[in-house]
Amino acid sequence: MSCSCEGAIKLPPNVTIPGIFAFGDSIVDQGNNNAIKTLVKCNFPPYGKDFGGGIPTGRFGNGKTPPDLIAAELGIKELIPAYLDPNLKAQDLPTGVSFASGGCGYDPQTSQLVSVTSLSTQLDQFKEYIKKLKGTIGEESANKILSNSIHLVVAGSDDLANTYFTIGIRREQYDISSYADLMVSSAYTFIQELYQLGARRIPVFGIPPIGCLPSQRTLAGGSIRVCAEQYNQAAQIVNSKLSAAIDSLTQTLPQSRVVYIDIYNPLLDLIQHPQNYGFEVSDRGCCGTGNFEVVILCNKYSGTCPDDSKYIFWDSYHPTEKAYKFPEEIVDPPE
Repeated sequence: MSCSCEGAIKLPPNVTIPGIFAFGDSIVDQGNNNAIKTLVKCNFPPYGKDFGGGIPTGRFGNGKTPPDLIAAELGIKELIPAYLDPNLKAQDLPTGVSFASGGCGYDPQTSQLVSVTSLSTQLDQFKEYIKKLKGTIGEESANKILSNSIHLVVAGSDDLANTYFTIGIRREQYDISSYADLMVSSAYTFIQELYQLGARRIPVFGIPPIGCLPSQRTLAGGSIRVCAEQYNQAAQIVNSKLSAAIDSLTQTLPQSRVVYIDIYNPLLDLIQHPQNYGFEVSDRGCCGTGNFEVVILCNKYSGTCPDDSKYIFWDSYHPTEKAYKFPEEIVDPPE
């Protein structure tokens, strides 16, 4: 789908951004999990309630996700498709696709636990995509698209929230600092591999304040469901190590623009002061009770809140489309 609107972000005259690509987890999964055998999917109501025609697409929310919003802001196209979408057409390839898989993480064990597509498999799919792109538009044009497009990397929340804290297998082997090292080492390698395949503009999202996600408040926030401070501290430890690793990568990869995007502080401010941004509810999701419903537990029998525009979270884990739009600096492109 082409974008009928002009992009809201005005780029400098010599900067072009032809496409948006996404790798990682459910925040940027545009429906890839629909095509694999896993329980981590949401191609059923009430997901997609505010999407065009109220159709569930496999996006983990009520409407559009960050890749869609960023692509529209830049005037590229309205929606970024999933690479595994059976309706994907050759003309969709040059403007970008998502390879992300809900439930994936930097730790290879994270995707194995829930039978989703790992980051290494997402890279394999990217290689396959590049072959198709070169076959469609030629090598020179394809290389130009790869080097000028934005390649979003969004992962790590599931490593901490699921693999480390909830399931707890990794806690027997690692303290949080050494587990953060494992995650960051994996992220570092993944970004280097993206670079080797032709990516140059690579924004890497930090970990949000996972202790304030409704599901984690329910699991670890006590009877009054406060933010789980231990979880938030873990996210901050990973973020400081990830940010430092990205700084060093930028210096070692010629002509690259690898940028750390701080999600933690803007989202924490949104959660702590919802009224400043036009929201009312920040401690539970809109789906069902909002305390624990996510993926198959958020379904047509759950019921939803009367007005999801008042909620920061759609289910107990994923923000609403409206919340994804704050703060706007998150979508500023790396030049």
